Amino acid sequence: MSDVELVVVGRVGKSHGLDGSFVVENASEAPERFEVGAELIVEGEAAKIVARRHARGRPVIRLDRRVPRGAPLEVPRESLAPAGEDEYYVFQLVGLRVEEAGGDELGTVTDVVPGVANDVLELDSGLALPMVEDCVREVDLATGRIVVAPGFSSAS
Repeated sequence: MSDVELVVVGRVGKSHGLDGSFVVENASEAPERFEVGAELIVEGEAAKIVARRHARGRPVIRLDRRVPRGAPLEVPRESLAPAGEDEYYVFQLVGLRVEEAGGDELGTVTDVVPGVANDVLELDSGLALPMVEDCVREVDLATGRIVVAPGFSSAS
């Protein structure tokens, strides 16, 4: 598995019941990732989902082996469906330079976190920018940059 690039699609959360099931924290929005029979990579080894249900809107799964709480649930990057138009995976945005229209560099994306109304770009400079059309003007994966509208850099 070391030569395959992996992407995190969730984390092992708290136990749910006595059979080894657990809540998937930060679960991918693709529900097929957590269907019975689907395979995830946990700590570098494959694990198959053998049971699935929901609790409070979150997936609860049981794997064919025990895994530690907090462990990332991963899949090979090439197994991901292509992102839709104007949609991006978090791993595509992390590491991109962010600059204001006009050229001022604001920092580099360190994470994309879910917000109440929209996702938020977190930058290494401490800024948090909303992933909304009024703020994000251009995402250019080829050049590794995101251009944002002026005025958002002071609104964090």
